[in-house]
Amino acid sequence: MAYLWRKLGFYAVALWAALTINFLIPRLIRGNPVDIILSRFQAKQPPPPEFRKTLEIMFGVSNDPLWVQYFAYLRQLATGNLGTSVTYYPTPVGTVIGQAMPWTLGLVSISLLITVGLGVGLGMVAGWRRGSWLDGLIPSTTFLAAIPYFWLALLLLFFLGAGLGWFPLNGAYDYANVRMGFTGGFIGSVLYHGALPALTLVISGIAGWMLGMRNMMVSTMAEDYVVMAQAKGLRPRRVMVAYAARNAVLPSVTGFAITLGFFVGGQVATEVVFSYPGVGFALLQAVGSADYPLMQGLFLMISVAVLAANLLVDLLYGLIDPRVRKAG
Repeated sequence: MAYLWRKLGFYAVALWAALTINFLIPRLIRGNPVDIILSRFQAKQPPPPEFRKTLEIMFGVSNDPLWVQYFAYLRQLATGNLGTSVTYYPTPVGTVIGQAMPWTLGLVSISLLITVGLGVGLGMVAGWRRGSWLDGLIPSTTFLAAIPYFWLALLLLFFLGAGLGWFPLNGAYDYANVRMGFTGGFIGSVLYHGALPALTLVISGIAGWMLGMRNMMVSTMAEDYVVMAQAKGLRPRRVMVAYAARNAVLPSVTGFAITLGFFVGGQVATEVVFSYPGVGFALLQAVGSADYPLMQGLFLMISVAVLAANLLVDLLYGLIDPRVRKAG
């Protein structure tokens, strides 16, 4: 129980820090969302001061001291009010996030599951069969992890999309010919349009998982309990999975939490390149329009999601390995 309270306290402080940074960053960007909104009306006469004041309150920008704005921002969050979007005015921020989040969650979850599954599985086999062709291939793939997500996305878009024409260049589905709904045509179109963004994320992340799991397998195979299992004449597959891989995968659980933040960052860049209507694309629109409420809402969703995933992994790791709970 003490381990649980320590973790909850740590993540509560981390959440407060994320909320504070989330408040400060948009206000460091040049531009005023109120001026952007007023410029769209193209009025011949300047608006009355009351109208401008109303917009400043609506979008959370004013001449009040920063600490006053900060507490007003916290009060809004406590009531679940994320404000009104400048980019999609007068749509509320919560509605914009609700429309973008399913696309991002679907792409991230599928890509991450494929990346972790393939990386851990191939790394396990490579570590078990040291000196094989797969083991020799792993070091040559590590350069993929060093390629920026957006650069790899551009390369895949150019060669597989524009060059060979195997995949569409943008969008989440065929907007012209397919209607949204739980139909075979719509699901097939979504998978087809999401294949190239997902491939970008998988290629960028799989090498690190393979190398980490391979090295842990090599280290674990030298342990006494693995040697004893082999000496008993147990089947090689059982020794590999039940004895070696079962213990070698523990550091990968921690690595999952660390990797998630980088994976989400790569997701944002990938969505921008492919004009994928998720959180990353909405964030680009928000930055271009100095949309404080939408930026804060998106940053908040990303921060909370990453912190929640890390907390879940920490608690899961404590259940898997009792030594972690005792060390605290």
